[in-house]
Formats: sequence, structure tokens, C-alpha cells
Amino acid sequence: MVDTHLPSPPTEIITLGCRLNTYESAVIRDHADAAGLSGAIIVNTCAVTTEAVRQARQTIRRAAKAHPEAPLIVTGCAAQIDPNMFAAMPEVTRVIGNDDKMQAQSWIPNTLLGGTEKVRVNDIMTVEKTAAHLIDGMEGRARAYIQVQNGCDPRCSFCIIPYGRGNARSVPAGEIVQMIQRLVDTGHHEVVLTGVDLTSWGSDLPGQPPLGNLVQRILKLVPGLAQLRISSIDAIEIDDALFEAMSDPRLAPYMHLSLQHGDNLILKRMKRRHSREQAVELAARLRAVRPNIALGADIISGFPTESESAFANSLDLVSDCQLAFLHVFPYSPRPGTPAARMPQLPRDVIKTRAARLRAAGEAALSRHLDRHVGTEAMMLVEQASTGRLPDFSPVRLVTPFSGDTGRPIPIRITGHDGKTLSGTHA
Repeated sequence: MVDTHLPSPPTEIITLGCRLNTYESAVIRDHADAAGLSGAIIVNTCAVTTEAVRQARQTIRRAAKAHPEAPLIVTGCAAQIDPNMFAAMPEVTRVIGNDDKMQAQSWIPNTLLGGTEKVRVNDIMTVEKTAAHLIDGMEGRARAYIQVQNGCDPRCSFCIIPYGRGNARSVPAGEIVQMIQRLVDTGHHEVVLTGVDLTSWGSDLPGQPPLGNLVQRILKLVPGLAQLRISSIDAIEIDDALFEAMSDPRLAPYMHLSLQHGDNLILKRMKRRHSREQAVELAARLRAVRPNIALGADIISGFPTESESAFANSLDLVSDCQLAFLHVFPYSPRPGTPAARMPQLPRDVIKTRAARLRAAGEAALSRHLDRHVGTEAMMLVEQASTGRLPDFSPVRLVTPFSGDTGRPIPIRITGHDGKTLSGTHA
């Protein structure tokens, strides 16, 4: 006899791209579960490069092949920027824009799957507010992410993301504090502030408070928060209040900087707002305020017109800024951006330079990890055998921790393999 009361398969969410997308997928999950959506496949796409869009299309085809009967919904930046391309794919049931994906009503099954309208994407440039969304954490209970800002006003010549995210808009500080307090009340040790252009937070709020004002307010009004972490930020916009907050031990001693390049001419052609000298000065100032800070950075290799000497300036930036973590992007032209119309470098040159940058980054990380060997530190447990130090250094425990994840434990660091520290529970 066939059991007609078998539960429907859960909705699967496939996330591509940045941490903000990961956070938003968690919000989508909450909305979908609350609405009773089941048996669907949701692909939350990225559009940062042409390769990211290609991977999105490939992911959609694979998901459809694995689940041919499931409705397949595509959302995220790539869907926002080019909805008709995804709508033309026979595997796709619906295309949902970046604003709509954060609305609870978008995921009600009858609303989502009813009717014949395949594309539901509004003009992202008309969106003026970002609503606060609370999720009960990600990565177990190790850390939670709070989206405090969305959109981006600067128009870097290589970047398509403003057209997927819209103009900069901020969540009011009071709502952010309330969300963080609730997360602390439910046992979260660490909270990460995320956004598209995080240091523009407050520019659209009354009085235009800077990000440092928000950070100081959180640290003051949520005394139970053990650690606050800031995600990637634009180097030129770090304000004095944020420098002041860096001296608070509850603010994680790690900063990931959106540097992009180490040559002034290329920075101008990228339409970046800082110079090489300002980047080096910023790194020195951060270390002066917080001597134990670790710095990471995004750097693009092979930008149009990049000469060997210009590339050498990016290589030198790794040591000049004493970077510990490097995220290397091989440049690829993104249609619709000014950089795509500039003289392009051969792909093999771009790939070779990216490999050289990654090698410099690996050496820098190894030097950074060397400093920790033989010391004792607190590690936030993410899984039984893995976690991170406050400065974001990854750790693998020799003997798995038998207690709860999401709590800090003292460890003794015994070595590293060039990428990850090894340690024992002290």
C-alpha cells in the first residue's frame, strides 16, 4: 500500500557568490519554510564576473537534471541584471529580483508558482530602503550575520554589482542593535556586520552617522556581545570613530580591505577613490591602533592596460601592507562596464599574474601563521575539529572538541601546514 502522507521534499537553496548572498539565502530559507514552500530548487546567483554568470547557468542545468520535477527559481544579482537571459532557459520556472527575494510574500507557493508571469524583477534603482531581517545564525551557532547595508553608490569601472544591488541604503541603528541583542540572548558569541558597501552605512540616514558610530553603539548597548566582526570594507571610508572602536578588544582584530590594486594609474582607471600611498598608510595606522590585527584584501590581476611594472606594484602591496589573507580575482570583462571597453590583456597573462599573486598571498599567510605557533589563544569552535581565532586565522584541532560548537575555547597552537593552524585544547 502506498503511503499518501509522506512529507514533501524540502526546498533546496543553492548559494553562489558572497557572504551577503549566504546571509540572504538564510532569510529566503526562513521565508520559504514559514510559507510552506516545499520541493523547489532556488538558485541565488552572483554576477561579479562573467565566469560567475557562466557558473550560475551551469548550476541551474545541473540542478534541473538532478531534480527534473522540481520548480526551479532563480534569484540574486545575475538574475536582477539579466532576468530575460535566465527566463529563456527552459529549466527555469521563475526569475525573482534581488528586492523581491527578501520579501516574505514572494515565497508563498501560490504567489511564487501561480500564473504565467516568469519574470518578477523590479527596477532596483528605485528601492530606497533596506529592511532588517533576523535569522537565528549561520554556521551552526558559531556566528551570526547581520545585513546592515545594501547597494553601492560608487561606480568602479570594472563592477556590475551596483546594477544588481541598487543605490546604497542602510538599516537604522536601533533595528540593528535590537537584532544583535536577540542573537546574544539566543546564545550567539559572534556577530558579523555585512553589506555591499559597508562603510557607506549611514549616508542615507538622518545626520549621516558613520559606520564607526554604529560599531561604537553596538559595543556600548549590547554588553553581552562577546565579539563583533566587520566584513569587507572600502579602505578610503574608514572614519575616526571606527579607528577609536578598533581599540576595543570585543571588536575582532581583523579587517578585510577592498584595495583591488597597488598601482595608482590602474586605481584611477578602476575609478577607485584611494591611492597606493593611502592604502599603505591605512594599514600602518590600523596596526598602530591594534598591533595584533590581521589584514586581508581583494586584489584584481590583469586589469586592462596593466603593465608588468603596474602588476609589480600589486605584488609589492602584499608586503608593504603586511597582508595576511589575499583574495585574488583574475580580471574578466563584464559586459556593461567601462572596463570591458578598455584594451584587454591576453588571458594567459592574466592567469599567470593571478597565480603569482596567489603565491605571494600563500607566502604571506604562512608568515602570518608562523607568528601564532607556540602561543595560546581563544578559538571559536565552528565544528568539532575546526574553528577560527579572533584574527580570522583558521585552526584544526588535533583532537576534536567534544563540547558545543559556537563557543570560544582556549587552545595551544602547535604548528601549521601553510593554510591552517593546528592546535590542542588547552
